[in-house]
Amino acid sequence: MTHIEPFAGFGLGLRRPHYPDFLGGDVDVDFVEVISENFMVDGGKPLAVLDTVRCRHEVALHGVSLSPGSAHGVDRDYLTRLKALADRIEPLWVSDHLCWTRSSAHNSHDLLPLPYTAEALDVICTNMMIAQDILQRPLLLENPSSYLSFPENEMTEWEFLSEVAQRTGCYLLLDVNNIYVSAHNHGFSAHDYLGGLPLERVRQIHLAGHTPGEIAIDTHDRAVCAGVWDLLELALARTGPAAVMIERDDAIPPLADLLAELATARSIAAGVNRAAAA
Repeated sequence: MTHIEPFAGFGLGLRRPHYPDFLGGDVDVDFVEVISENFMVDGGKPLAVLDTVRCRHEVALHGVSLSPGSAHGVDRDYLTRLKALADRIEPLWVSDHLCWTRSSAHNSHDLLPLPYTAEALDVICTNMMIAQDILQRPLLLENPSSYLSFPENEMTEWEFLSEVAQRTGCYLLLDVNNIYVSAHNHGFSAHDYLGGLPLERVRQIHLAGHTPGEIAIDTHDRAVCAGVWDLLELALARTGPAAVMIERDDAIPPLADLLAELATARSIAAGVNRAAAA
């Protein structure tokens, strides 16, 4: 598999309400991220939009249906279609989530949690190796938001994710909001989480808003909160160069609002770089 070089750009998730902005002129982003499954088609308007955007911007493919934690293995037909899209778009990288989504007969379309056990680790590592062999490229794996834990757990999430990266050679998509949400929900330290990961494997960072409460919910429907911005600063000081982007999937505001948030991310990264150079 090829090595993925760091890319220290700033981007947004490409969503339908903003198609006219991206098709009509220059948008001040270094890359966009798209949901892979929305474009795994033979033709039509979605793919035509993506082709046009790709002429102007780098693109990252982000999937929600790989299901690397599935005990029934990965779907080879799905991977063949994903490879065709990746070969067409030549993305920065292809990513998915540390989760499972389907059984042998049903796709839940939800990112379901895994027990962090040696048995589950063997399953996901096998599936990741098969997927990377078919795609002929390394994957990025994203840490999930979490609302429950299994009594069978034999390791922490960050230990589990670290083992997957070590055994499969995959890279990491670090979702800072998910760390913040899960740390709140389970009472662990977000700093411990970051300290336990092989941060040199991080190639992309997600930022998003969540719904606060006794149980925080990763809703992607509001602005990034102050605590997540603070965690981004800490993460960037440890990861080195990484692509940073904002996700918004509901209550999507005008593009200018998201670009203003992205400017905050740029400012934080610039401050980290100045501190490192001092």
